[in-house]
Amino acid sequence: MRQLGELEAEIMYRLWAWGRPATARDVLTDINKQRPIAYSTVKTVADILYRKGLLKRHKEGRAWVYTPTCTRQQYTATLMQEALGSNPDPAGTLVSFLEQMTPQEANVLRSALRAVKRRSET
Repeated sequence: MRQLGELEAEIMYRLWAWGRPATARDVLTDINKQRPIAYSTVKTVADILYRKGLLKRHKEGRAWVYTPTCTRQQYTATLMQEALGSNPDPAGTLVSFLEQMTPQEANVLRSALRAVKRRSET
């Protein structure tokens, strides 16, 4: 899975934040609050995201209604896993990543590791 393009990310971030299915028109209306963009452009990119497997869709009347196939966290985790898997030194990559973390991020990581450990023990 490759990283999202600019408009792909805008669409996905909205759908993830909204937590509900939406049409291309819904997304367009929200994007147009910040910048003008054509409906056909949003529709085309939503269709691309569907073909990539990041969105599922169903018809309501004449409009397609889109829903993400994964959470933002799952998408990000997949990108991180692919970055580690494609690196000849995953341990070194992790060390470099950890060295760049803020103390708050390190605390979040510790908490996440404890949560994973608890889940694996049950």
